[in-house]
Amino acid sequence: MSATTQAVPFASALAKGTPKQGSSSPFVDFDREAWARLGSATPLPLTAEELERIRSLGDDIDLDEVREVYLPLSRLLNLHVQEGGRLYRAYRTFLGGKAARTPFVIGIAGSVSVGKSTTARLLRLLLARWPQHPRVELITTDGFLHPNRVLEARGIMARKGFPESYDRRALLRFITEIKAGKAEVTAPMYSHLVYDIVPDQRLVVHRPDILIVEGLNVLQPAASGSALTISDFIDFSVYVDAATSDIRSWYVNRFLKLRETAFRDPASYFRRYAALDTEAAIRHAEGIWATINGPNLEENILPTRSRASLVLTKGADHGVSRIRLRKV
Repeated sequence: MSATTQAVPFASALAKGTPKQGSSSPFVDFDREAWARLGSATPLPLTAEELERIRSLGDDIDLDEVREVYLPLSRLLNLHVQEGGRLYRAYRTFLGGKAARTPFVIGIAGSVSVGKSTTARLLRLLLARWPQHPRVELITTDGFLHPNRVLEARGIMARKGFPESYDRRALLRFITEIKAGKAEVTAPMYSHLVYDIVPDQRLVVHRPDILIVEGLNVLQPAASGSALTISDFIDFSVYVDAATSDIRSWYVNRFLKLRETAFRDPASYFRRYAALDTEAAIRHAEGIWATINGPNLEENILPTRSRASLVLTKGADHGVSRIRLRKV
């Protein structure tokens, strides 16, 4: 994407948003049409084939939605990164130092099955095609889940995804090393196929221009007794939102699709579910939602929505219909 698209006054377009809660609201709300105008001058640097490769199972996002929702978002994020660069240069002059700029960190939060993984992968691709920051990396907080043996020993295997199932110290150490400008930082790797941490494998992050961190817990407040949390080091955050009833339906539908695909892999942790008939599979998926994913959403994930810089709200068709942006 060309930097010349920045010449279109983004601030004047933002002013056309409608603060639905009155002038006292710290947010500006956009419907999809108004938001799409913010990216109208930006060329789409993505093909249908590329979108197909990064789209998650059950997420029906198309190029129109990329153009109308995610392209304006990538433009806004590019502005934030550029402004951060100007502030960095001012600090360097003020302090008289020569330290390299640290990565700009973007957090992507939301429920299971809401589409945050597709959002994260899509933004990674779009942001890497802006000339100002070609090195964009993505990491998920799944890698910081405790191994299954630890969860089983602590009796919390059924609470996988809840805050206590993560190694929060390791996650905080990872993000502080990123923001400290360390040249190389590593993170554990997680396999959804085996539903566990992969032993002796690490993901290596080499001081990117932008780091996207995606997960259920990226906007969680600090745990009791802790002074800091991962969200303290995030420069811009996105919460992917939808009605709980819709997310529940998407989760059940995804479970049914996985029963026909990934669950049939002999190495899959969920291999035993592949033989379920449709009625039994629906009952089982609804049971998982009722006892794990639903309570985690209501108790831990949804309360963090108000902490986000921007909220993408999806309708029942899985398409983004509204955008809420925090004022600056």
